[in-house]
Amino acid sequence: MKEIKFISTALEYNSIDELDKTSQSLLNAAKEAALKAYAPYSNFKVGAAILLDNGEIITGNNQENAAYPSGLCAERVAVFAAFSKYPEATAKAIAITAISDNYKINSPITPCGACRQVLAEYEYNAGTDMKVILSGDSGKVLIINNINTLLPFSFDPSNLKKTTKKK
Repeated sequence: MKEIKFISTALEYNSIDELDKTSQSLLNAAKEAALKAYAPYSNFKVGAAILLDNGEIITGNNQENAAYPSGLCAERVAVFAAFSKYPEATAKAIAITAISDNYKINSPITPCGACRQVLAEYEYNAGTDMKVILSGDSGKVLIINNINTLLPFSFDPSNLKKTTKKK
């Protein structure tokens, strides 16, 4: 037996003001997207903004539905919109934030497992890291260098390749 350890590292900033201008702009776009979220059931409004290598910023927000499994998270709305419009582009970074009408969110939120898996596939296909910027509506901001840090042991297209023939 061999133990395998994964250590996740993130940079923590006290506020958005400490970020570089590009990261601030991306996080502000995510905050604007969150304001437009359709979240009448949870009142937990999430916004995501993806910076593509062509300079475009594509946003998305969560879309809830009375039949709960029919909704979609902000991250997947943004990534699917980005790559349906720019299929040859690669994502350089994604910013994710949340607001609520009911309470303050003063710590960074992270993507759910399904969104991590989708983001991991786009990062894998691009062959380059996608920076992840996480925040709440105020407070600290986390920056993570890549999706793999958020989802070690992700399932990617290489898992579908045939390596041996069955007899």
